[in-house]
Amino acid sequence: MAPAGTLYTVDAQWKGKAIRAAAALGGVEIALPEKYEHYVDNKKSEFLAKFPHGKIPAWDGADGFKLYESTAIARYISRLGKNANLLGTSPADAALVEQFVHLAETEVDVYTDFTRGLCTGVIPYSKPAHNFFVERQTRALNTLEQHISTRTFFVGERITLADLWVAVIFQKAVGVTVDAAARTKLPNLVRHLETIANQPLIKDLYGPINYAEKAIQFTPPAKEPKAPKPAAAPKPKAAPKPAADDEEEPDVPAEPKAKNPLDDLPKSTLNLEDWKRAYSNKETRGAGGALEWFYQNNDPAGYSIWRVDFKYNEELTQTFMSSNQIGGFFNRLEASRKYIFGSVGVLGESNNSIITGVFITRGPDYEPVVNAAPDWESYSYTKLDLSNDADKAFFEGALAWDLEVDGKKWVDGKNLK
Repeated sequence: MAPAGTLYTVDAQWKGKAIRAAAALGGVEIALPEKYEHYVDNKKSEFLAKFPHGKIPAWDGADGFKLYESTAIARYISRLGKNANLLGTSPADAALVEQFVHLAETEVDVYTDFTRGLCTGVIPYSKPAHNFFVERQTRALNTLEQHISTRTFFVGERITLADLWVAVIFQKAVGVTVDAAARTKLPNLVRHLETIANQPLIKDLYGPINYAEKAIQFTPPAKEPKAPKPAAAPKPKAAPKPAADDEEEPDVPAEPKAKNPLDDLPKSTLNLEDWKRAYSNKETRGAGGALEWFYQNNDPAGYSIWRVDFKYNEELTQTFMSSNQIGGFFNRLEASRKYIFGSVGVLGESNNSIITGVFITRGPDYEPVVNAAPDWESYSYTKLDLSNDADKAFFEGALAWDLEVDGKKWVDGKNLK
């Protein structure tokens, strides 16, 4: 029998294993590409012509039908293998299969990837985020554990796609985030994983189960050793202290605190603190609003306005994480808070978003203000001219949190006040 189509995947792709397992149990013959190099072939024009998103797994059917996204492909292959009933034997069963596939995908696998990203430096490390990811994953695993504790399979009395999906996602997790201590509370999920992974038709696909003894942890980069301080010269014996009436001032006055060059700029007619209060207490748009206040009090000679854009939007994933990134950037600008106001947001949706907004900074240049943050160069800065309609619209949208750029709408944001 000729293959039903070609599945683009790689051996290391966990969900690709589950799709191939569904094909094996359903008696659906599939082919793998003879030559495929990920991060190379999926960027070529001929691949993108078939699969515009450039992702794997991807399905190229013999009948010309093309599909991407792992769960969609898995359901399609499961339907081709009709005799295996991998999607259940009733509409209720099919809904339950979908329930467990979705739960494992969005509440277990997502947090395995996020936690690994945090601990390996792909995502800037945050202990609260790490704890949040572990808590959310643990909650979902406990739900799955409770369900499977009285059953052999998740839906009905035979293997379904729910079993294949939960097993492969849990197999990935036990090697990264679900360590020996956590597994003691999940004995039935472990039993289920070993049951599925050792089925004769799919055992070679799932391969050995690698159990981590300790969950992945973040290791801070090592600090460079400080040079030893030179030995202090012996102090001379103090001269007898004169009477209180005869005490003299110290010979060397204390070194004055370094002055910020921004403080030497000519006095501005715009009081930035007054603007921050106006922005906080007034509606942004409309008569008597914050924007009207700003236009009445703006001092272009004393302050400049900048569009701020994150340079690496392709690395952004979840929108709430991007919002947290903005908050972290603002925290690192604390030393410049008296010289800056910011309104920056996340526009778009998870895995397809941008970070952009505006800064109002003291003086004619942005760099003396923003270089207080170590990561200031991760953003680009474009001066806005409020006499230009497009620049003015961008400025007002960023302040009102209703900015839209290239079809991406504002979903969350932060203010630096």
